[in-house]
Amino acid sequence: MTFVIGLTGSIASGKSTVSLMFDDFNIPVIDADKISREVVMPGGKAYEQIVDEFGEDVLRDDKSLDRKKLGAIVFENEEKREQLNNIVHPAVREKMLERRDAFAASDEKCVVLDIPLLFESKLMHFVDKTVVVYVDEDVQLERLMERDGYSEEEAYQRINAQMPVKEKAELADVVIDNNGSKHDSYQQLESLLREWEIV
Repeated sequence: MTFVIGLTGSIASGKSTVSLMFDDFNIPVIDADKISREVVMPGGKAYEQIVDEFGEDVLRDDKSLDRKKLGAIVFENEEKREQLNNIVHPAVREKMLERRDAFAASDEKCVVLDIPLLFESKLMHFVDKTVVVYVDEDVQLERLMERDGYSEEEAYQRINAQMPVKEKAELADVVIDNNGSKHDSYQQLESLLREWEIV
């Protein structure tokens, strides 16, 4: 039986950093964000639907999707965000499950589904255990502004577009506290994997 871990967090909580740590334990990670970029490549069904819905204005000169332009539209408009999610999410889910099942078929001991909207999209049934990477809100805000060059207002807009990380922590089976150093987070992950007898 392949043990499936659902990894989540909020924007700038350090989820990607923790996601990379699984590599040290030879545990494959299926990354929803990477898949969401794959499914909107020109020629795909989701790409066609986005162009139908949002028009050619969201395309670059080479006809690929201008994610920044699209992001600016959907972060300011709940209805548009909903429309985009209804196109992209089903396509991403389908691909994630295909990959998860392929790892299970090859007797992989453990696989991680890295899903930013794990709780919001109610995908807990895809996994055996959920892990949330947690940081305090002020740390999150600071990291986001530093990382992406957002103003405080822009950073808050993106943080508030998601379920608060505190709420996610309450829903999770396990919380990795990422307020400290990378080394602290790594140790928390390692002891968790030992506890679950994965390593």
